[in-house]
Amino acid sequence: MSTTIATPPMGAFAPPAQSRMTAVEFAERYAGDRVEYIDGKVVELPMPKYPHGKVVLRTGVIMAAHIDAQDLGHMTVNDTFVKAATADDPYRLRGADFYFISYARLPKGENPEGDPWVNPELIIEVKSPTDYWPGIREKVAEYLANEVLTVVVLDPAKLNATVFTASGEKKLSASDILELPDILPGFSVPVAKFFA
Repeated sequence: MSTTIATPPMGAFAPPAQSRMTAVEFAERYAGDRVEYIDGKVVELPMPKYPHGKVVLRTGVIMAAHIDAQDLGHMTVNDTFVKAATADDPYRLRGADFYFISYARLPKGENPEGDPWVNPELIIEVKSPTDYWPGIREKVAEYLANEVLTVVVLDPAKLNATVFTASGEKKLSASDILELPDILPGFSVPVAKFFA
């Protein structure tokens, strides 16, 4: 079974500084693998353990219940590629645990094979024991610099969430309510529910 990768729009990425794979070539070659493309290198991601997988699944279920009921857009899970281009690395691709793209960015009915090359408004990442905050913050900054509006990092070890936007960050405890009014009107869920 062959996979077709959507070609990114013209001007989506600057020409490579060196001879290395483009984002499209990387996606064609490594689709389905647990890897990211950073500084021209394929970086393997560790296999997630039970708590991570459980929280990612809970996240997908919780988010899909609201997004589908309101018919708001597309969702993915499982380290789906997201553009995270930087000035030094225009082809950088990260893998997001969960993301949401509204129909305003990717019209309803459009479901391109491969990666849509349209960045989501919302990304939710689940912190693993192998993740450290400097690396998480770097990834979050890349997402926000590439048209992602909000990034939520769920921490199963501490049962909390950190919400990042262009205007700053906010820490939520398990008893706090996660709301995303600018992206998902009416969404309101206790943080603890993601870890149940």
